[in-house]
Amino acid sequence: MSGKLSRPLAVLVCAALAAVSVAGCGDDHEPDPKRGQQWGLDALRMPAAWNTARGDDTVIAVVDTGVDLDHPDLKSRLVRGTDMVDGDGNPEDHNGHGTHVAGIAAAATDNGVGIAGGAPGAKIMPVRVLTAAGSGDKEDITRGVVWAAEHGADVINLSLGETGLMAKLLRGGTLNRAIATAHDEGAVVVAAAGNEGTETQPYRLTTPVLVVGASDQHGRPASFSNFGAQGAVTAPGVDILSTLPTYTTPLTRDNTSGYGKLDGTSMATPYVSAVAALLHQQGRTPDQIITDLKETARNPQQLSKLGLGIVDAQAAVARGTPPA
Repeated sequence: MSGKLSRPLAVLVCAALAAVSVAGCGDDHEPDPKRGQQWGLDALRMPAAWNTARGDDTVIAVVDTGVDLDHPDLKSRLVRGTDMVDGDGNPEDHNGHGTHVAGIAAAATDNGVGIAGGAPGAKIMPVRVLTAAGSGDKEDITRGVVWAAEHGADVINLSLGETGLMAKLLRGGTLNRAIATAHDEGAVVVAAAGNEGTETQPYRLTTPVLVVGASDQHGRPASFSNFGAQGAVTAPGVDILSTLPTYTTPLTRDNTSGYGKLDGTSMATPYVSAVAALLHQQGRTPDQIITDLKETARNPQQLSKLGLGIVDAQAAVARGTPPA
């Protein structure tokens, strides 16, 4: 978990929001006013992929700091989640990180508000496992992963790449076992590579997880992104615009507009989770999804720090399209 907050960005909301639901506002297919700032969607060729699949009937669990449950760009996309930190079942975001991750994955799209989500048809399951400070207990995180899988998550996003946290989690293999359990329940687990700029193999080679590094606007590895994990892919993770809480948190002390930019493999990971959701809609299994994302990734310059390459949503979706 990392990133720097950009300058405040104005929130644009539907004029009729007070009278109708956010979902109703989206039925008019109004353009998202901040869509032009989302360079990552175009780098991944997401708009072309949406012509085939949008992630319908798919639930993406954001196992993180929680989500702003009343955010105008997220409220209509939420399903029941939980809170493993306080145990009260309320996954409200007290940090801001989880809300940013959730918007990248599946913010409401064509609703005349803010940004577009990577999987416009998918739902978001908020699972709070990190505190307001962004720290986490390995038992809470592993329980959150298993809970998500057992309660209907099809894709589980783990943007837990802050300094020191992954090493703590993976010591003793606890998180590896939770990921294996989630895979056995039918969920695809997508995890951040981390932000120390070092070569590392964060998970056991047998763990069924897709590790994601970060790239910049020029298609090159982000300077902070870890690399070297076997079978890792890459996605945009620099200057990423997404949703943020509309109230004050550690990430929104100077910006409660509801939107902002962050950097990190934490931002790259939900882009890949979104593409996984598109493939899930097409009926692919977790193993097929991981294989297809890996085998269609692009790395024309053969840059080793990009792993297998930058994910290509259009190619991945087309690979599963039956011949005409």
